[in-house]
Amino acid sequence: MEKKSYKVNHIKNDELAINGKGIGEAWEKANIVSNFISPWDSEEIRKIEFKALWDAKNLYFLFKVYDSEIHIDATDNSIESIGNSDRVELFFRANEEMSPYYCLEIDPSIRLMDFMAYPQRKFDFNWSWPKEEIVLKSDIQNDYFTVEGSITMNSLKKLNLIKDNKIETGIFRAKFNKSENHNYKPTWITWVEPQSETPDFHIPSSFGILELINHLF
Repeated sequence: MEKKSYKVNHIKNDELAINGKGIGEAWEKANIVSNFISPWDSEEIRKIEFKALWDAKNLYFLFKVYDSEIHIDATDNSIESIGNSDRVELFFRANEEMSPYYCLEIDPSIRLMDFMAYPQRKFDFNWSWPKEEIVLKSDIQNDYFTVEGSITMNSLKKLNLIKDNKIETGIFRAKFNKSENHNYKPTWITWVEPQSETPDFHIPSSFGILELINHLF
């Protein structure tokens, strides 16, 4: 089966400034992904839009998530707290064997859970994306939130994630809804439909391709 592909348009250096709101002329040059699905949940999901752009310095990304009932577990800033919150996620893999792959999970308040992983859900939480190589900002409104970020091309190349102008990427969202017993139950949402009977993003079939387009837009 042919992998899903998203064309990441090329912009001039310093044309885009990250402010968390995802607005500006540069973002109007980006393609939009909105065909997200939840293969394991029968309820209709709220609209999600994803965009990406790149220049010689950075890969830029933007999530706009339509949601008027955002759930953030503000108990502390632990991995568990972020893992119990609404969030958006980007996974990048170095090879089809996923050995290794790198995970960025970001909640609407811009807390980041980043880790390196290997097959069979072997997670290394001692690893983190170099802080000087990533910028994250967000904005929360009444009926949506945005998460906007930039990742240096330098860090992507060091991790061997760009090959033939392509980056193998998983694009996901976790939505927590209150159940009848007042606990929060996650709905798992994805760009690519994984070949899995139960929710699982940590498998090869959950990845698509970000294709870096060379000519300027």
